[in-house]
Amino acid sequence: MSGMEAFSERIAAVKSSQLDQLAAYRQKLYREPVLRQLFLELTLRCNARCFHCGSSCTPESMDGLPLPKLLEILEEVRENFDLQKLQLCVTGGEPLLRKDFFELMGSARQMGYHWGMTSNGTLITKEVARKLKETQMGTISISVDGLEETHDALRGMPGGYRRTMEGINNLLEVGGFHAVQVTTVINHANIGQLDRLYDIFRDMDLDSWRVIGLEPIGRARLRPDLLLTPEDQRRLFAFIREKREERMPVTYGCSHFLGLELEREVRKWYFLCNAGIYTASIMANGDIGGCLDIERRPETICGNVYKDRFTDVWRNGFSAYRQPLSDKCATCRNCPEEKWCAGGARHSWDYDNNCPQICFKGILF
Repeated sequence: MSGMEAFSERIAAVKSSQLDQLAAYRQKLYREPVLRQLFLELTLRCNARCFHCGSSCTPESMDGLPLPKLLEILEEVRENFDLQKLQLCVTGGEPLLRKDFFELMGSARQMGYHWGMTSNGTLITKEVARKLKETQMGTISISVDGLEETHDALRGMPGGYRRTMEGINNLLEVGGFHAVQVTTVINHANIGQLDRLYDIFRDMDLDSWRVIGLEPIGRARLRPDLLLTPEDQRRLFAFIREKREERMPVTYGCSHFLGLELEREVRKWYFLCNAGIYTASIMANGDIGGCLDIERRPETICGNVYKDRFTDVWRNGFSAYRQPLSDKCATCRNCPEEKWCAGGARHSWDYDNNCPQICFKGILF
């Protein structure tokens, strides 16, 4: 055995041991969940029409819960959870379309919340960037899904790329945020732009570039031609791994178990679907569930804030999230990696046929 082969075997042994520990910890989290991220879907309105939107947002969609109800929920959560260990994540639609956005987030900060947001960046003028700093926003993730022509086409928004890049630069110029991140959703059509996007983002003072693959959720189901092929997937992960080795802060998202070779190579952590054990969401209509990307069905909705207290639902109503998905799928149960994967990410689960829509076994490992 060569020295390199021996080294690879030692690395695999270390990863296996750590994944075993994480698997045991996941079982503990099923019994004793810890709320670390609370997502608020402030609105389903959006000034873009992204083809891959998991929530199918449009400019005509509804706003979310009224301000008094949101403040009532935040006060309840403040009374029952340790805000020093909790991140409030606001999203949409486009959160900045809400006229009461800064009133809400100012109140949240006064209550003691640490907060961040996802945005398309097009509404972040210099004035808005300064107001975000004044309201003590900590983190923000802004979507850039290709070079200018591609981005605008995918998002159904002429001029969107230019306005988004201006928004990012306004944030960087104002400064003082904990993390400014760009998120790029890669599909079969834009994967060839990765290197040129890298050249652009490398020269910006970003804290991270989050690169994820298109998932078969929301409106993306209407464009199966844009889903990533197995070769696309291998190309994507090779790119992320290579750039991380060059010390560029590129990272893959939280989705999917990637196999021993790639786990901890394309992101800092091992795969763990956080839905319902670390993460909860309150949707625009008041429904309570796990990750906002999860298909909204009776079995994934745990309650509604108009009739249930969020705290009670988190403590007693998330049973569907506190067992492995692999229990429902014979193929998953019989897989050697099941103890590490547990059926994969809940947002890409096929709830009609009880099997994962995306599995990298046979593609990456």
